[in-house]
Amino acid sequence: MLSPELLDPSLRPSSHSTMDFPRTPRRVATSRDTAQTPRRLNSSHESDFPRTPLRRVSTSALESNFPRTPRSEFMRTPRRRSGQVDFQQTPRPRQNPPRQQPQTKSALPHRLVVLLNDHFKSRDDLLKATFLQSQINGECLALEKAITELKEKVSQGCMQWNSRSEEFGRVADGFGSMLPESQGGNVEKMVRIELPNLAKEVCRIQTIQLYAEKALKLEVMVGNLEDSASTIVRQTSTNKSFLGFQHVPNFNDSRRKQEKLLDAINVMKEIEQELIDICTTRPEWSNLVKAVDSRVENALSILRPQALSDYRALLASLGWPPPLVTSQTETIKQTQLVPNPLLLMDSTKREIYSQSFLALCALQHVQSQRDARQSIKEEKLQKSLSFESGLWAIDELVQPIATRMEHHFTKWSSQPELIFALVFKLTKDFMDGVDDVLQPLIDKARLSGLSAKEAWVSSMVKVLLGYLEKEIFPPLANKFRENKDESIEFSSSWLNLIDLIISFDKRMRVLSSSGIQKIASLIDLNETISKSVSVLSVFDEHLDWLQIWAEIEVSVAQEKLKPELENEKCWSYEIKDQAKIEEHHQKFFLSTREEYKAPPIVDAILKNASLMIERGHAVPTKSTKIEFFRKSGVLFLNHFFVLLLQRCRDLELITSAIDEDALVTIAGSINAARYFESVISEWDEDISFMDLNSGDRNKTRSFFSDEVLFLVKLETDCLEEIMSAILLEFEALSYDYIQNIDQWEDEGEPKIDFSVDDLENGTVSLGFMEALEILRDRILKLKDSLNSKDFFDLWRSVAEGLDYFIFSSIPWIDVRFSNSGVYQFRVDMRAVFLVFKPLCARPEAFFPFVSDCLRLLSMNKEDVNWFLRELTKNECRLKEWMHQKNLYHVNGSQAKMILVDRNFEE
Repeated sequence: MLSPELLDPSLRPSSHSTMDFPRTPRRVATSRDTAQTPRRLNSSHESDFPRTPLRRVSTSALESNFPRTPRSEFMRTPRRRSGQVDFQQTPRPRQNPPRQQPQTKSALPHRLVVLLNDHFKSRDDLLKATFLQSQINGECLALEKAITELKEKVSQGCMQWNSRSEEFGRVADGFGSMLPESQGGNVEKMVRIELPNLAKEVCRIQTIQLYAEKALKLEVMVGNLEDSASTIVRQTSTNKSFLGFQHVPNFNDSRRKQEKLLDAINVMKEIEQELIDICTTRPEWSNLVKAVDSRVENALSILRPQALSDYRALLASLGWPPPLVTSQTETIKQTQLVPNPLLLMDSTKREIYSQSFLALCALQHVQSQRDARQSIKEEKLQKSLSFESGLWAIDELVQPIATRMEHHFTKWSSQPELIFALVFKLTKDFMDGVDDVLQPLIDKARLSGLSAKEAWVSSMVKVLLGYLEKEIFPPLANKFRENKDESIEFSSSWLNLIDLIISFDKRMRVLSSSGIQKIASLIDLNETISKSVSVLSVFDEHLDWLQIWAEIEVSVAQEKLKPELENEKCWSYEIKDQAKIEEHHQKFFLSTREEYKAPPIVDAILKNASLMIERGHAVPTKSTKIEFFRKSGVLFLNHFFVLLLQRCRDLELITSAIDEDALVTIAGSINAARYFESVISEWDEDISFMDLNSGDRNKTRSFFSDEVLFLVKLETDCLEEIMSAILLEFEALSYDYIQNIDQWEDEGEPKIDFSVDDLENGTVSLGFMEALEILRDRILKLKDSLNSKDFFDLWRSVAEGLDYFIFSSIPWIDVRFSNSGVYQFRVDMRAVFLVFKPLCARPEAFFPFVSDCLRLLSMNKEDVNWFLRELTKNECRLKEWMHQKNLYHVNGSQAKMILVDRNFEE
């Protein structure tokens, strides 16, 4: 027979040990051989600390007073042995270098010499010898103790290996005796090839044995389950009416039946645990799992209807449900005469009801476990289960109430507010009984995380949801499809129904949240309502109805805003208090519509879009909520954004003469887009919208990212159009002035004084005055019409464009600037700077090229001549000189082009 070590991997020797098996297993080291283990088990310890105590080393050995040996003898020594000390590598504190001494066999080990040199650097350190000796002796004793322990471990290991080798030898001899005589000596082949195959076969047999044990165990448990189901059916058939009377049923019969049901449920729990174990550890046994599932499902098909039937009969015997009331007077009488039957049960009835409720909860729990195992991935099998579909026991309480409520629903189809009021009233009236009676039973059933109030509210909501889904929404949807163009009355009915649903969901959520009425104000926040207590979950299964809802929202909002969109006054912004114009211009942190100078139509657009978004937040499911946002609020905003873009495109701003009304209209569109961008960005930062993107793969994109990009592009395009129109207009008006080079070559009255006072008294060129006047009017008009942020960017871009236009348009290579011409050019450029003087302290800083040209033209003759001479000699020095002259934008070749024909009128 095989030894257990060959079958159990935990009993086998390690792989590195089995690789060195001797050919004759019996010839292994015995205990006597093991006892003769060499003494030097730790050579490093022996080399570090010799056996000779430190006190035997004379201090004279440290002085190295060895006799002198000729150099030839030293050279004949082939190598220095380990343990000898080369005293030349350890200098001593002597006045003269030590003589070379021959290496002898009695020399101290190198590590010991280093140790002595570290502790005895002077003669005063010899007083520490006693302390050092005791320290080293202690270390030596510790090392000797460690060596002794190591020897014992090695001896024990050798003995264990010896016994294991002898046992393996006996096993190998046994296998060798079973082989034919021709193969009797081929033990090595048997160990390497045939033995692993034998081990695999043994593992296969063990797997078959385990499979048989599992199958037999499951067979026994499934048989017990089927026996229990048959017993319950037989008891029911022999006493079909044991709950048919109004008095208390037979307590003993019902108790025995509930005990049998609980026994069957416990067996199903055990079966489910075994199946979960098989699915996680042996997924290849799928056929066994399918076979067991089939038989358990057959048993469940018997137990569940029987349990529900018994529970319904028990409820009927308790007088559930109480009669419903329809008028206020009847309500008062019935409230006094017919209280909640759940609160009127005596101890016997309560015990019977408790057993039935607990059994039904346990049966549902087992069913949930089975559904989870069959549908959820293996790694989620052991997680806690949820009862999103509701508790069967509470659903059976609601079912008879729903039958009676539907009778009233059919009479109130044209008044849906009465339907919602009735459902809410009944839900609230029975809430106390549900919480007092059913919640302790749920806790006793160990259904953690389940609330009786929430399950009750959820069941009542499902009743209303089912009625709306069958009787209310389909007719409304059909009417919308048939009369899509003329559906004003229908649209109001649909939106009224949506408002009733949203209000109903909020109130039902308050009821399900432990009845804390003071938190009802928090429901107004944009929080997600649980799907189980929300009637709006009807749109999860009917996306076509969601599309109708979104279309109605958009069409109603557009129809409402149509008069305002056609009124041009709603598109223009006027500051009533003109004293605030300067204040608005100086503010760069904008928050309100007035600060953005946006037209009034923007408030109306945002108000309607926010109402759509607020309604959409009541949708319980994230995917449905996103779908509604995209098809309602976002679509409504996009329609208006396109209208803004179309208004800008219809205006031909880039012409020879700018229309001021068109300029103001485009400025208003820019302000509206900027304000929209600010508001939408704030919506994006709200946690409700951030949560919508939590499951998105591209988390860097916000919910309104596309809309914000569209608005930014619209603003940029409109600002570029305004800037281009101003520059083209300025170019057309100043073209003759720029190309007239005679005005700068005229050698009239010399103007050498370029002081500020002299420039202020100068007269701007006539050909340049009109362009400057129009430029100033455009800048002031935009300052009043455009928001401060965009205006700041615009005038700086205009200044940059003017700087480049003036510098690149003047034919520097053809003009010979005279002193008078330079003076006039400075006066004209100073006039350009004065246009932007109200906007900044140093406008010349925004005209870098023109400023450099003025500095070059203002240099004296000596500097100009030096510059022209050094231009081709040393570029580094020339660049340094230009920086000293504050010339940072004009390069050397451009400076040469400006100065080469400079006329100093000598």
